[in-house]
Amino acid sequence: MSAERIVVGLSGGVDSAVSALLLKRAGYEVVGLFMKNWEDDDDDEYCSTRVDLVDCASVADVIGIDLEVVNFAAEYRERVFAGFLAEYSAGRTPNPDILCNAEIKFKAFLEHALAMGARRIATGHYAGVRETAAGFELLRAADRTKDQSYFLHRLNQAQLARVLFPLAELKKTEVRRIAEEAGLPVHAKKDSTGICFIGERPFREFLNRYLPKQPGPMRTPEGRRVGEHIGLAFYTIGQRKGIGVGGMKGGTEDAWYVAAKDLAKNELLVVQGHDHPLLHRHELGAADLSWVSATAPAVAGAYSAKTRYRQADTPCRVAFIGTQAMRLEFDDPQWAITPGQSAVLYAGEVCLGGGVIQ
Repeated sequence: MSAERIVVGLSGGVDSAVSALLLKRAGYEVVGLFMKNWEDDDDDEYCSTRVDLVDCASVADVIGIDLEVVNFAAEYRERVFAGFLAEYSAGRTPNPDILCNAEIKFKAFLEHALAMGARRIATGHYAGVRETAAGFELLRAADRTKDQSYFLHRLNQAQLARVLFPLAELKKTEVRRIAEEAGLPVHAKKDSTGICFIGERPFREFLNRYLPKQPGPMRTPEGRRVGEHIGLAFYTIGQRKGIGVGGMKGGTEDAWYVAAKDLAKNELLVVQGHDHPLLHRHELGAADLSWVSATAPAVAGAYSAKTRYRQADTPCRVAFIGTQAMRLEFDDPQWAITPGQSAVLYAGEVCLGGGVIQ
């Protein structure tokens, strides 16, 4: 009987490379697939596509697998980037990596892999999948510092049924050790940070290409004008750097933070001090809900939630408003809750799903 074919999404990094290696060692017929999702400015200094593709080819060569390249740039622009710009225009701060996972990496890529004769795909994400009598559960990774279930919370049952996460039980240090011992050329490659299609470039400069600047007043909660912003789309709640307000005469020398946006007046509300009350909230509303199990969890339950990726989740209570909105209440105030980001709900190690903060 021939081995099952699995298509692994290779990104050029160490995580996807080790995922492919582990599956090959486990006896699967592994094919690597490199996804090209962005081509607006491939020739500039920030786009690492070419370097990543060369690294993928080297990895495939060492492991001994075939490598295919597929261009999803049109799908990406239509399904992810258009929504990304619309959200910023509306004054919110979206998380395109969540949309990219749901629409590209686990939809367009999965469809392509099935057409290649595979039954399942694999990626280098740090997360787990568990099959139960009721269906598939999305789990946190063993390496809590690298867990990416937050970014995967919009995956559904059909997608999870066809996905393998080979790194679920591994710590990042082990992944690098495995890569080094196997002679993979990317074993020490730095992890990519930032939004998938933007790379390491200055974010404001990138956004300025697609969104017009609409300057307006920057005010304190008391209504005092302390400066001018370049356009509400270019700021996010909790932002400290790049606001352009220095210490005020007679005021405290605490740093300034973005606390809110008033779209109707085109005003940016700024406050001084990380612990200013306007930066802390005990509740949030979320809409556009998506549940891994396809049904919303019961209202009563021991839940916790993350309101941003790099954050420990916090115990919360949940109330539903119809089928597509919920309210989360926290005992401990949450800092800089940001409209457009995702609130993701957990029951212990199981990621239940979530919604977009309003």
